[in-house]
This record gives sequence, structure tokens and C-alpha cells, in this order.
Amino acid sequence: MKLLFVHQNFPGQFKHLAPALARDPAHQVVAMTMSPHAPIKGITLAQHSIPRLPTRPHPYLSEFELQVLRGQSAAGAALALRQGGFVPDVICAHPGWGEALFLKDIFPAAKLLCYQEFFYRSSGSDVNFDPEYRSQAFDHAFHLRIRNSAYLASLDAADANYSPTYWQRDQFPAVYRPQIEVIHDGIDTDVVKPDPGAWLTLKALGRRLTAADEVITFVNRNLEPYRGFHTFMRALPELLRRRPNAIVIVVGGDDVSYGQQPPDGQTYRQKYLDEVGEAIDLNRVRFVGNLPYGLYLHLLQISSCHVYLTYPFVLSWSLLESMSVGVPVVASSTAPVREVIEDGVNGLLVDFFSPSALAERVCTVLDDRSMAARLGRQARESIIERYDLQRRCLPAQLEMIRGL
Repeated sequence: MKLLFVHQNFPGQFKHLAPALARDPAHQVVAMTMSPHAPIKGITLAQHSIPRLPTRPHPYLSEFELQVLRGQSAAGAALALRQGGFVPDVICAHPGWGEALFLKDIFPAAKLLCYQEFFYRSSGSDVNFDPEYRSQAFDHAFHLRIRNSAYLASLDAADANYSPTYWQRDQFPAVYRPQIEVIHDGIDTDVVKPDPGAWLTLKALGRRLTAADEVITFVNRNLEPYRGFHTFMRALPELLRRRPNAIVIVVGGDDVSYGQQPPDGQTYRQKYLDEVGEAIDLNRVRFVGNLPYGLYLHLLQISSCHVYLTYPFVLSWSLLESMSVGVPVVASSTAPVREVIEDGVNGLLVDFFSPSALAERVCTVLDDRSMAARLGRQARESIIERYDLQRRCLPAQLEMIRGL
């Protein structure tokens, strides 16, 4: 079988699926991407870039124009592949950035499988969830409606679709939901697992940490309100006061992945350090930036309690990975999280907006180590049962492709 993967930042959500197919000599695998990437064994990379800079269209059309430009660029790369003799049987694409818009025109006989990640809504989801970052302007709602155009075009063109969680699937219009299977990207529980002997030494700490230390972890790609960074920071003064031996390790960059930019060129880290900085001991709160994956796993393996907060939005891999290593988790009681965590069974849930409740629940985990161990065991068992890569998610993805 000939397969074409299309993702702006390949491999992205295809990081397990594409290599698994490439390992089979019966398949020829090509990946089309806009980002530089090291070679992956068995996968031919076809890079492309938008042919021109965006113009200054109507504001509602700004993102859609970028999607069309990316789609045009991907179509050019697809034509080059076709002229070189590569005609895929199956195209696996993330349609959110526009690359998939015209692929069925280039390869009409190919089956198109789309990873439907997130359908934007102006209410009932991430937008206007947080009173501190609320937009009352109708303009924002109008822009989101147009921003969904690439997803709607992909739903019309696709032969099959899948989404990683039921909550994400259910953000799409009801008429399309029966066409979208729910299959998670998968957690490699054979790698992401407990290690009682794990230890970690970070330059920012100047000391070695093990599971014997009281370590509280907070992890995101970037530190921002969408992932509850402001609530976490506001919980720290009370948490550190009540836990005099605790070390807090915060992983994440200072860019913005989602939502509004902070004012006046600030970072959210600086904004909330300015708010609570004098009330916390920065010798016990360390910001370590983004970590290599191996160090990140070691950090989770020694964590005494992991905090995960999110708007109603795409669920982070870090939540499922922390559960897979058996860390007791305190997480926000928001819809995507409640799909994974049952309060008191495989984690503890807390009001997203309550720093005092967050501090209280973290202290509950740190005070009751027997309960913490039980929560951690149940967390790992739930990940193995529902999100295991090798035994559940990857076989389901491969079966979907074979079905096409």
C-alpha cells in the first residue's frame, strides 16, 4: 500500500502510526510537511512552503487565507509526487491548517482519512470560558465560524475521520459525529511507566531529586491561562506555606500556544510572578523551560503530585502520560478531563478557578500517601485499559486504514 501523511508539523499526532506503517516492507510511506524534520527510517519526506505571504483580507478571512495558501502549497507538492509516479492509496491528514483542502483533487482515487482535532465554538467550549480573558465582541464569534471552513471542507471530502476523545468529537456539528470514530493517538505504556529508582538532576535545581523528595509538578508546552497557569501560580503561596519541604518544578516555555497574547510584550510567567512573587520562595519553585523527553519522563516518575489544569479544549498528552507513570494527579473538573478522570478513583478533580481548592487537594494527596498510591495505581490501570498504544490505539488506527 502507498500512504501519504500530511501534517504541518509532521509527525505530530501521527508519530506512532506513520513509523509503524513504514516498518512494513509492503508499504511505501511519504510524509508531506512544512517543518524541517530529521529523517525517519522508511519515510520519504516531501517538504513544501506557502507560495507567497498573506495579503490583508477582511479580518474574518485572515486565518482562512493562510489555510488556502497552505492547501495550495500542499497541492503543488502533491502534483510533484504524482508526476514522479507516487499515487497514494490512502492519505492520512490533519486538516486544521489547510494542507488537505485540495488533495482529493490531485488524487481523486485515494482514500482520505482525516484526524479531526478540534472544531471551534464561540460558546460552551474554550472561548469565553475564563472571565479574566473574555471577549464579548461578536467579531470573535464570526471569525471562529469562518476559521472552521477548512474542517468543514475536509469533512465533505474525507472517506473516514477520527478524533482522539469523545469530547473533541462532540465539538463537531451533530450531523458529522456519526462519521467520526474515536481513537486516541495512544500512550506507550511500556515506555511511559513507573520507575521507583528514577532520579533527576537539573542545573536549575543544583541538587538530585528522587521519589523520596516531595515534588509537585506542573507541565505544559507553554505557560498560559488556557492550561490554568494563573490558577496554579495563585495556589502556590498557600501550598508552599503548608508544605515547607515541597519542591515545585514547572515545565514549559514562555510563548503562547492558545488564546490571547499577554499585554505589553510580557510573558504570562512574568505576569503572574509579578502578582505572587513576593509570597513564594523561588528557591523552592523552579521554572525549567522545556525538557528533553527522557528528562521529562524522569520528572514525572519522581513526582509526588502532578497538577493538570485546562480550559475545555484539546486534552494534553502530558495528563495521560503522568497517569501512565502512576503519579497521583490533581486536575481541573473540566469536560475533557472528566472523560479520563473519575474524582476519587483515578485522580482528584478541582474547580479550575479556585486556587484555594487546588492547594487543598494537592495537600490532601501529599498528606495521605496511601490514598496517593491507590490513585496512582488506578490512574495507570485506566490508561492501559483505554489509551494503551500497542494493544489498543495503534491496532485500531491500523484497522481503520486497512478498512479503507
